[in-house]
Amino acid sequence: MPRFSQLVPEGDNRLRDVCDECGFVAYSNPKVVVGTVVSHAGQVLLCRRAIEPRHGFWTLPAGFLEHGETLEEGALREAEEEAGAAIALDGILAVYSISRIGQVQVMFRGRFAGLPRVEAGTESLDVRLFDWDEIPWADLAFPSVHWALKAWRAGHDGPLGAPATNPASDKRGVNRITEEVAL
Repeated sequence: MPRFSQLVPEGDNRLRDVCDECGFVAYSNPKVVVGTVVSHAGQVLLCRRAIEPRHGFWTLPAGFLEHGETLEEGALREAEEEAGAAIALDGILAVYSISRIGQVQVMFRGRFAGLPRVEAGTESLDVRLFDWDEIPWADLAFPSVHWALKAWRAGHDGPLGAPATNPASDKRGVNRITEEVAL
């Protein structure tokens, strides 16, 4: 098995993993997460996580984009896998940079494709539609879930404009869940 050393390759400005034998540079880049704020009759769909991180906390149907998928295909797949939901996408609601964990999150606004039908997938303990006032804010899994729900609330009935981005209080996505975020 080849060994890698941390070096700054010629023409670069960051430490990278470089193969000691052939000079191959193994770049470590952020991962893309796709998800959707799915709504129906003013309610939003949330999934209670059956996996870590944040087992037992509520989140949007979302997950890592797979190779060979478009952003849209990944968001549709995640809604089906986690919530058994067939959905249609209205467009991009938000794009978040979560530098603390090396993620870029693309959140869509969506609705059910046909009658609302949900069932917990293997990564979900429970799935439910929540009225805004029923959302378990203190039990949401990640800051970006709060942000996306608030972005949805700010314009869920209107046309989509420019996607929402990180809030001014966390432009780089470095903060974990706090009481301030949960409000």
